[in-house]
Amino acid sequence: MRMTTFFTIGYEGASLRDFIDTLTEAGVEHVLDVRELPQSRRPGFSKRALSEALEEAGISYSHCKQLGDPKHGREAARRGDMDEFRMIFEAHLDLVASKEALEESANTVCRAPTVLLCYERNPNGCHRSLVAKRLLGLRSLQVQHLGVRSHVNKRTRAAAPAAVGHP
Repeated sequence: MRMTTFFTIGYEGASLRDFIDTLTEAGVEHVLDVRELPQSRRPGFSKRALSEALEEAGISYSHCKQLGDPKHGREAARRGDMDEFRMIFEAHLDLVASKEALEESANTVCRAPTVLLCYERNPNGCHRSLVAKRLLGLRSLQVQHLGVRSHVNKRTRAAAPAAVGHP
């Protein structure tokens, strides 16, 4: 039986163009945004702007608020208390609504090449790794953590300047 691969990615420090080029190179067809609040100070990464840019690139987008890190978990992570952060988020994932969201997400990653999106570049300090771990327990899946690479697809970029958007 062949395992389905899904991906995770964080956009910290990335331009929108490099982010989308990285997804395209990896063969991603769907972005599953697992930020509780899909807002960003980084241009192009708030929900509406991101979904529009992804659509232009032929990549679908959905947001799953329930799989986002709740405020008190984010606060613990900001303080550097990673043990408390993990405890809070693991308890959050045990909620009935979160288990339902995980099941839906597992179905999504089995239908199309999907990436779980959050902010942090390093997956080890991000709740998306805990979401990914739970998904691995639900289906025959494997996960690959992507890092946004600069100037991934120079040939496509030269052929279609500014088609995806600006950083």
